[in-house]
Amino acid sequence: MPPPRTRGTALRHRLAELRGPDVPAKALDARALAALAANPGCKRRAILDGAGVNKAVLADALGSPSAFGQSQFAFMRGNAFEARVKADGGAELLRLVHEKLDAGAEPPTRARVPKLDAIGPEGRAARTALALREATEAAAWTLLDHPMLALDVAGSPAFLEPDAVVVHPDGSWTVVEIKSFPMLDGSADPTKVGAAARQSAVYVLALEEVAAKLDPAPRVRHRVLLVCPKDFSNLPTASAVDVRKQRAVTGRQLARLTRIEDIADTLPEGTCFAPDRPTAELTAAVESVPAAYAPECLAACELAFHCRDHSRASGAVTSLGRSLRAELGDLTTVDEVLAAAHGEAGDPDDPAVAALRRAAELRAEALESAAAPRPEEAPCL
Repeated sequence: MPPPRTRGTALRHRLAELRGPDVPAKALDARALAALAANPGCKRRAILDGAGVNKAVLADALGSPSAFGQSQFAFMRGNAFEARVKADGGAELLRLVHEKLDAGAEPPTRARVPKLDAIGPEGRAARTALALREATEAAAWTLLDHPMLALDVAGSPAFLEPDAVVVHPDGSWTVVEIKSFPMLDGSADPTKVGAAARQSAVYVLALEEVAAKLDPAPRVRHRVLLVCPKDFSNLPTASAVDVRKQRAVTGRQLARLTRIEDIADTLPEGTCFAPDRPTAELTAAVESVPAAYAPECLAACELAFHCRDHSRASGAVTSLGRSLRAELGDLTTVDEVLAAAHGEAGDPDDPAVAALRRAAELRAEALESAAAPRPEEAPCL
């Protein structure tokens, strides 16, 4: 007889059915987790990411191709730069960690670089946890190249692979994020640095889960090392980035996510997101999961164009931005907003309704004033 199905195996089986029996799962990385944490109300993204659905392929099948993603040239350039940073056993990388984060420690003349090979993500995560424990006990500089970390997300494990983790001689741990965008005169694009900080905060959260299982628990540093090319060269430079704020926000938002099995239980029987399904059937499957579209999704989600079209068609105010949506309270559609502004609906005691009606009055006064005939100007002498 087959072994009894546990809750975990039942969830994995259910997610495989949603993804499609012959469709390989797409790993959930830190960038996707950071984007998911930034929009925790989007159940659509939560279930698709949890099931390992490739959203770029899904968007193509829906007829709304995504422009989101990294070009092949940028991908190759990033890999080449990362290889240079980690050359010679990570000597330059460790020098930057020592210089920017731990100048009081002894210089990393000889560092340990343990092998992290294992079968499957679960095996690699276990091997990484063991290497971190051994490096902490050794009290020596240690570089973990592409370790595997596990983080529980809405009741489902996500396996994350940071560029590197460094163990200091005092036993503390540091996340290293390597990016191919340049640092010009010691500073980089604030938008890109912010995205890297949010991504690194996810790794910090995952490392803290590993550290919590050790006794005593090692310190996970909240200042990560961001390594980038210096000016217009291919030489590495680095900056320490404090991610305490991003870590707190990301942890709070991930905790708010509805559990994936709860979302799956609400879906109609036979729901499947396999890209080889007929377009009408696939569209119905996607629309059966509520989305929370906002313009910010265009820079973070492959399904943004599809969700934007449907959001606009339904007149949802979220398509105008999250800040505006927050100001409108219970008014969720453009028609409701216009009706409230014109006095046709809405509670007059509602601050949002009162503000809309006052704005409509001011607009009407301005239009009336602009349409009024102007007195003839006196002729110039």
